[in-house]
Amino acid sequence: MPFVSLRDAEIHYEVEGSGPGLVLVHGTGGNAESVYGASLPHFNGDRTVIRPNFSGSGQTTDGGGTLTVEQVADQIAAVTRKESDGPADLVGFSLGAVAVAAVAARYPELVRRLVLVAGWAHSTGPRDHLYFHTWRGLFDADRELFKRFTTLTGFSAHAVDGFGHEGLAASFAAEWPPASMARQIDLCAAVDIRDLLPKIQAPTLVLALGEDTMVPPDGSRQLQAGIPGSRLVQLDGVGHLDWLGRPDQVVGVVKEFLAD
Repeated sequence: MPFVSLRDAEIHYEVEGSGPGLVLVHGTGGNAESVYGASLPHFNGDRTVIRPNFSGSGQTTDGGGTLTVEQVADQIAAVTRKESDGPADLVGFSLGAVAVAAVAARYPELVRRLVLVAGWAHSTGPRDHLYFHTWRGLFDADRELFKRFTTLTGFSAHAVDGFGHEGLAASFAAEWPPASMARQIDLCAAVDIRDLLPKIQAPTLVLALGEDTMVPPDGSRQLQAGIPGSRLVQLDGVGHLDWLGRPDQVVGVVKEFLAD
């Protein structure tokens, strides 16, 4: 089971396959397996696929303090340096998109191409401030309501209906979220990487999800506007979490961009 040590952290990650490095970074409350487990078979035939668990996820441990974008970016960079032979392609989802954007800005030598899926540039606006603080309040006050709110905003209406009553009941009974997710939510509420975006040199694809009410497409437009030469693609009809179990559409767009 691989780990990398960095300051007070032991960063757990998964690595599979062989070939050029591809780093896949999860988002808030997820981990290397829950976010990218279904995507892995699409990539590991000809890539070294590296899936870090940043602080608060997987078996990564640290001192337990307040998380920062820089801290998470440094963790991803440390894993990339260890496992990738040369610059890697970085793909980040949600908070992972924020983190890999910071990696690309701070450590350009590590990044060949960059993909930002359902990310955002800052949480200072009224809507994002309200969302993340509401999410955190529900996490503290009522985990059942937290799960319901996350489902309603994380998935499209079509996807929620597709679960059916029994499927929803089973998901609410699952042992989730982990207590460590609170630190990640606090980081979501504190994001502001606008000053880093102009420093990104790697060719960048920004992928917005059209039915995303957790991180609306405007977040992706913020990223694209700030990153020189970046390209924006929007997948209509897809919610924030819809693609995790059925990743073909997202993976297809990502693979096409990485193959250029």
